[in-house]
Amino acid sequence: MRGDIPIGIGNLSSLVMLSMRGNQLSGSIPASLRRLGNLQALFLTDNKLRGYIPYQLCQLDNLAYLFLSSNQLYGSIPSCLGNLTASLRYLSLASNSLSSTIPSTFWRLAYILYVNLSSNYLIGHLSQDIGNLKVVTEVDLSNNNLSGILPSTIGGLRDLVNLPLANNNLEGHIPSSFDGLLSLQLLDLSRNNLSGVIPKSLEALLLLKYMDVSFNRLQGEIPTGGPKRNVEVAEEATSLPQLLWRRVSHVELLRGTNGFNENNLLGSGGFGSVYKGTLSDGIDVAVKVFSLQIEGVFKSFDRECEMLSNIRHRNLIKIISCCSEIDFKALVLDYMPNGSLEKWLYSQNSLNILQRLNVMIDAASALEYLHHGYSIPIVHCDMKPSNILLDDDMVAHVADFGIAKLLDGGDSITQTMTLATIGYMAPEYGLEGMVSTRGDVYSFGILVMETFTRRKPTDEMFGGEMNIKQWIAKSLVLPDAKIDEVVDANLLGIGTEQEDDDHVRKRDCMSAIMRLALTCCAESPEGRISMKEVVATLNKIKTKFLKDAAAGRRGVLLNRPLVQQRFN
Repeated sequence: MRGDIPIGIGNLSSLVMLSMRGNQLSGSIPASLRRLGNLQALFLTDNKLRGYIPYQLCQLDNLAYLFLSSNQLYGSIPSCLGNLTASLRYLSLASNSLSSTIPSTFWRLAYILYVNLSSNYLIGHLSQDIGNLKVVTEVDLSNNNLSGILPSTIGGLRDLVNLPLANNNLEGHIPSSFDGLLSLQLLDLSRNNLSGVIPKSLEALLLLKYMDVSFNRLQGEIPTGGPKRNVEVAEEATSLPQLLWRRVSHVELLRGTNGFNENNLLGSGGFGSVYKGTLSDGIDVAVKVFSLQIEGVFKSFDRECEMLSNIRHRNLIKIISCCSEIDFKALVLDYMPNGSLEKWLYSQNSLNILQRLNVMIDAASALEYLHHGYSIPIVHCDMKPSNILLDDDMVAHVADFGIAKLLDGGDSITQTMTLATIGYMAPEYGLEGMVSTRGDVYSFGILVMETFTRRKPTDEMFGGEMNIKQWIAKSLVLPDAKIDEVVDANLLGIGTEQEDDDHVRKRDCMSAIMRLALTCCAESPEGRISMKEVVATLNKIKTKFLKDAAAGRRGVLLNRPLVQQRFN
């Protein structure tokens, strides 16, 4: 949905929940919402809303859920939100342009359970009154401009599970009182100005699974006691974070990969090779070894370390550690037992429509996070099937950030001489080296085409005036052309014993997917949609496909003889 939220929405006086998330609503949040006296939940996340957060929302005495994240809101956090002590339980104002300080009245919300103010421009010191949030389970203040010392009162938040405070200007010591965070599972203090030592008292945090204190000014010994088996702790470093609970050394990697034996080789790329390995604690990993004689490899190694250590998403490959020595550099990554999408596309046991659609949704979700969910937009620059890896559950993870680019300084476009893979790169990238998030959108469109046609953009059938985009476009617009002629025959069951009666449903799904892919591959960057829109469209296509399939099965069942129905 586009346009403004109508002022008349305030007339729906009996409304209990209002959810308009994931649209393209613009304009301001109407003050008329104050008339929704029964409203308990307001979800306006992921739109294009602008302006201030209206103080009239503070008049909604029954409001328990307030989610306004991923919009273009600016100004300050209304101080009157602290008046909703009796009702407000979940609050997210993340990924906006809110500035100023966090109002002192905010810390009156003694019964709030979830607070997310991340990825804004908030300034000032964290108040000791944060300790008033006695029952809160998550406080995310990462990616702001907060300064001052860490309040010792945080240690009294016994129910706190997640505390991301990364990428601020916090200083001073890590309070020893943090040993009171008995429920804590994640503590991210990276990219601040913290000094001193890591308190030994943190060994008392029995549930802690992840702790990152990299890129600070910490010193001294690392606490070694306590249940560190499942804890990842990133140490202070000038350039590369390393995981302290597991010293991955060159020798251990040699041992774990049987001397980087060819039998353990998973694949090779532009900057090196990837091997399967097993660490001393029995964990299977993928070890990406960089070929140091290749020009630009040191920059690529540093970039991947920086990118992968700072971004976290279920559809991005996870870095476990890195090994950096004078004559050896490697990344230790999560092992993906089902290999790459490329392997599945060109093997005999190929994927069905729903499996391929799920992989595309996973990959699109990863790109959406890189473009819109991180404090600085990241352009992957090399989306292709070999860089999409599948785990045990066939969940896709985007990998290989060797030529990725940060669009820092508020720029939406930058220029580079690094070339991506022929056939997948956007025209403006190949001709002028112009990099933007829209270039990733183009590559994703080509990826979608290859995934459902099982034809590479560099296939020998494409040459001269014909390319994969034109080939697919003709199948959608010419009267005598059919989508069957371009889609992988394995998906429709054409000419096989599996050919069934639901071709219309499958063709409709394929046509919708290919139209989306063509929209992604518009010649002009301005003509391409965003990855937010791509994710939303793919999910709608999937929902319709499953709904039509269910309706088809019901229709078949109703048309069968009664006796046959009973046996089924």
